[in-house]
Amino acid sequence: MKSVFHLLLCICLLTACTSKKEKKDLYSYIPEEASIVIKSNGLQNLFSNLENNHFLQQLNKTPLFNELANKTSLLNHLNNQGETIISFSEDNNNTLQYAVLTKFNDSIFKLDAIPNHSIETITTKNQTLKKATIDKQVLYTTIKDSIFIGATTQELLLSSIKGHSNNNKTLLKTATNNSQLSVFIDENKTQFFSDFFVEDTLKYKFTEFSLIDINLEQDELLFNGITKATDSTKSLISVFNGTTPQKNDLYKVTPSNSDGFLSITFNDFTTFHKNLTHYQTPDTLNLDKTLFGSITEIGIIFQGSKQALVLNSLDETTTSQAISLNKQHIETYRSIDILSFNEPKLFKNTFYPFINYTKANKYIVLDNFFVFSDDIEVLQNIIANYQNNTTLSDKSYFKNITEKLSDESSLLISANTTHLNRILKRSLSEKAIIKNDDYKWATVQFINDNNFAHIHGIIKKNKVKAAEASVTEEFNIKLNERLLNTPQFVKNHVTKEKEIVVQDIKNNLYLISNKGKILWKKQLPGAILGKINQIDMYKNGRLQLTFATANKVHVIDRNGNDVKPFPIKFNDQITQPLSVFDYDNNKKYRLLITQDKDIFMIDAKGKTVKGFTFKSANSAIVHQPQHIRIGRKDYIILKTNDKLYILDRTGKTRITPKKQYNYSNQAVYEYQNNFATTTKNGILVTIDQKGNTASRDLNLTDRHYLTTTIKTLVAQSENRLTIKNKTLEMDYGNYTAPEIFYLYDKIYVAITDLQTNKIHLFDSNAKSIDNFPVYGASKIELDNIDKDRNLEFVTKGSDNSILIYQIN
Repeated sequence: MKSVFHLLLCICLLTACTSKKEKKDLYSYIPEEASIVIKSNGLQNLFSNLENNHFLQQLNKTPLFNELANKTSLLNHLNNQGETIISFSEDNNNTLQYAVLTKFNDSIFKLDAIPNHSIETITTKNQTLKKATIDKQVLYTTIKDSIFIGATTQELLLSSIKGHSNNNKTLLKTATNNSQLSVFIDENKTQFFSDFFVEDTLKYKFTEFSLIDINLEQDELLFNGITKATDSTKSLISVFNGTTPQKNDLYKVTPSNSDGFLSITFNDFTTFHKNLTHYQTPDTLNLDKTLFGSITEIGIIFQGSKQALVLNSLDETTTSQAISLNKQHIETYRSIDILSFNEPKLFKNTFYPFINYTKANKYIVLDNFFVFSDDIEVLQNIIANYQNNTTLSDKSYFKNITEKLSDESSLLISANTTHLNRILKRSLSEKAIIKNDDYKWATVQFINDNNFAHIHGIIKKNKVKAAEASVTEEFNIKLNERLLNTPQFVKNHVTKEKEIVVQDIKNNLYLISNKGKILWKKQLPGAILGKINQIDMYKNGRLQLTFATANKVHVIDRNGNDVKPFPIKFNDQITQPLSVFDYDNNKKYRLLITQDKDIFMIDAKGKTVKGFTFKSANSAIVHQPQHIRIGRKDYIILKTNDKLYILDRTGKTRITPKKQYNYSNQAVYEYQNNFATTTKNGILVTIDQKGNTASRDLNLTDRHYLTTTIKTLVAQSENRLTIKNKTLEMDYGNYTAPEIFYLYDKIYVAITDLQTNKIHLFDSNAKSIDNFPVYGASKIELDNIDKDRNLEFVTKGSDNSILIYQIN
């Protein structure tokens, strides 16, 4: 039982509100026998983030992983976007079962398009149920109070329908709606936290119930929550009642080559020890405890099968005097005396059941730390690391772990990969192996409060500092479906950092954090045309996404919700990407919609801009409308195969080119104070502000690309890439359009060979950036997406994956 629930919380289903009083809510139907209950506000997003979490991927060879993956595979067919509750229990045969609860909708569980499925109707005395079977996996379902209820056994479904009232489980209501995943653990049915102790499983129940919010990023698993015991005499967490957490300093004396440590703190030893007496035998209660009067922290350092016990004293002199009776000098190591201690069982007798160590017959003093062990080599190792500044306090991987935790806690358990594997092996299987290079350390802490304790924990992938000028892959984010378009960056107006948007072939739009976490997924009516723009519709600093699909213009807020009055539907097909103009950077946006040869202009509220007079071009517009400002004049550019329209803001002709050409579908750019574009056969055409035209042969074929800044022109044709006046002869391939990025006063030119999946990056002098090319299967977008000064870029990896690289 215990092992099943370790996996459930570790991987949290690797596949995988209040209402009116007279009507029950989701929480009312949680089965009474449930031991672990999870709540998610976006089940399909949760599945994607679980699959992308690197730590959880390490567990995919365990038998329990496979059992869960198979058993919960039916949940992939749930079509819901709101709150979902899944509860787990074991039946009489010790087999894992689950029940699922969510609000009903007409398409909640439609299986018509699913092969190898069957649906059977079952009528009992009081209920009509349905039994759905897909590939030998079964889910019994019914609808009650507009709630979809499903369970893997008929008995569990009937138990759920009864609508048990459990005040503890309804604590899930208090879980934050911003959490990807909230988990309720009933410790009366599964002693989960006991197995986290470094030495061995505790012999007493640690707590009664816990509620944890879990945040999943690609390289990190972070959890925060509370735990509580209603009976203070039956749960160990209650021994901290009446005490105040102190600073955990044991890591300062813990060698970096140790396996882990346990730290216990208290502000009042007398109160803490009195609470512990519930778990101790009478013959230990009258022992002399004067040694601990100045102690605020006690702990164990683990090194393989060996241990060291540590006392952290507020008064080194007082503690030394209390310990000095009958001490003998054993040896001196690096100027530190190793002394004998004649009460080795004192620590177990005083701090049982947290401390079971009975062999501490030697000790050393390192400033305010008193370290006891029966092994001289262990003490020597601690001395050496302390003097050499190689304890955990000096290690970046430990600092990275603890920066998201509190400095002060009642109980802190910290372990390296060796011990983490030991926990996983005894809980899951011998195949649960976490790589040492990937995860250096993991930590969980408990902070006593008024009659409950806060829980914080983290497992984070270790990132070795990249060498200067290297290019490192930061994330590989996998989606369930193939990508439809090229991923791009958008700005997070809250953090001022960048995030990723991308669409899959089922027209789902994703917003993904720069840590690799899928924030939301939204179904769209069709493919997005071109790139997504951002606007500040309400002029309050909050940005929205705006774009066009074949018949609609959309505006979506950062939570994935439509912003009224959008989406706006158009009867005729939209044929070019949505163009967004902000002429004076005052957030008076103009949105231009192209339908073949017709142009419509609306404002950010979806209203037609009546002052815009242009209606139709002479033929189909071959590129989305563009806005160019030269000097103090604004120009709107429209382009057909044989005519270039250069308009003012109202849509009236501002410049008439004195000569027209057979134009390509390439954009028009401002280049050297002129308008620049190409003809179908690759001739560069420039037009000045008086309408004078000029042409120049760039030696391009009819299959070519052009992009420019004001001073830099880049063109590509066949295997030739021209940057300014330098032409590179590249391998023959299938190249994307080159892109120019201007960052930190430097120009970068990017181009991807889709034939060999190689991304090339050059500077403005056509010199390749160090360590390029790298792997990628699409165009890139280059930017600084976080708070450091390193540049990152995003690209497509495999058909269904997104890669983020960092240039160091």
